[in-house]
Amino acid sequence: MGVGRARLAFETRNLQVVCYEVAMVPAVRVVILNYNGGDDVLESVEHALALEWPADRLDIVVVDNASTDGSAMRVDRRFDDVRVLYNAVNTGFPANNLAMRDLDDLAYVALVNPDAFVEPGWLAPLVEELEADDGLGAACPRMLLHPRFADLSIVTDGHRVPRDGRDLGIRISGLRVDGEERIAELLTVQGVSGPESNLSDSHYHWTSAHATVGVPLDPDATTAPLVEIRVDSSVAKTAVVGSTSIEIDEIPRWHRVQLDGSAYDVINNAGSILVEGGWGADRGLGERDGVGFDDPTEVFAWCGGGVLLRTEYLRDVGLFDEDFFLYYEDTDLSWRGQGLGWRYRYVPSARMRHLHGASTVVGSPLFVLNVERNRLLMLLKNAPVGFVLRAHLGFLRSTLGIARLQVVGPLTRGARPDFHTVWLRLRAFAAAARAAPRTIRKRVEIRRRMRVDDESILRWQVPQP
Repeated sequence: MGVGRARLAFETRNLQVVCYEVAMVPAVRVVILNYNGGDDVLESVEHALALEWPADRLDIVVVDNASTDGSAMRVDRRFDDVRVLYNAVNTGFPANNLAMRDLDDLAYVALVNPDAFVEPGWLAPLVEELEADDGLGAACPRMLLHPRFADLSIVTDGHRVPRDGRDLGIRISGLRVDGEERIAELLTVQGVSGPESNLSDSHYHWTSAHATVGVPLDPDATTAPLVEIRVDSSVAKTAVVGSTSIEIDEIPRWHRVQLDGSAYDVINNAGSILVEGGWGADRGLGERDGVGFDDPTEVFAWCGGGVLLRTEYLRDVGLFDEDFFLYYEDTDLSWRGQGLGWRYRYVPSARMRHLHGASTVVGSPLFVLNVERNRLLMLLKNAPVGFVLRAHLGFLRSTLGIARLQVVGPLTRGARPDFHTVWLRLRAFAAAARAAPRTIRKRVEIRRRMRVDDESILRWQVPQP
């Protein structure tokens, strides 16, 4: 197995990794950011320690973000070869900066989420890619969702409600697999919208009349699971879910169902993309793992949940913006690097698994506030002026559309309005406005240093799904 200029090979004997032909093996720091990671962060550290890399060239650091569950102390006591840096307060994802400021003797630094688990061979192909191309600032692994999935089909009659153009089937507001709630991990395969939320249900999905969802399963499971879903509909109807026929009305009820097929792996991230309008997104998120993700390719951005970064890239571009508490900090740093001519490549042979949404639930207030605020700030920092104005006006227009659907519509029908999403979006816009003066000052410096024109960067945009 070649590692660019440093040739490295491994063989396994009696479950121990033996390293030979080592010459100039680059030093790598693996940074795991922890906040109340519980057992997950312990497992993440164990996987990092099992990497097939010389121990004297591997520095594993856990940055603890003022955890209150004792997980940092458990790491400190259990692993002698792991350093723990204690942050006095929770500063969000940019707390990674604490472990990325003293990189003088290191060639590369890897970031791994506390709920992500690298395979033993994860690091070597990433290093090999960066060693072979000095223009690459980052190498992105094949990140799979931690569970495997099996399909569950839904067939019913469609119906419509005023001011909602969708052909509605049933509403799924709960999912239990072997008694454990898993609705946050439900995979929207076909004909499913959401996730949505309101004051009574924090997370739900509307299906169409013909839909398929993916049910999350333990990747090591050897027996068929017990699967139950909680469903309702604004119109009484019969639905066939899997092979089970059930009666549904306006009252949410639990039903036991059977899955349709065998388990499969699903992509979490195969590099990151720029969606038209200025959204960052995981390339391949929710798609079945397979031949479409087997080839290396250059990507617009990298995902901070699992990546190998060149330290020279960080010295040139800078570290995470500490105004970005959570979300879009990696897209921001990637965009800044694009402006300075750095490139990023997806490396499919480097594999890891990620408990997507374990830290923050997609659709939760924390998620919505930070995603919407930070997207607007990222564009204000990096995008051309016209693009920024269109994105901000588009945000206000879409917020008005949501208000018509969730507030005005129910009021005209005499139903209870839902102010939740509109209020969150307005709070996010106000937070972005408060940070705008600081962000504009940063923008001036970024624009001054740019070596790549805006048009070349915006060519990375892909159509909205």
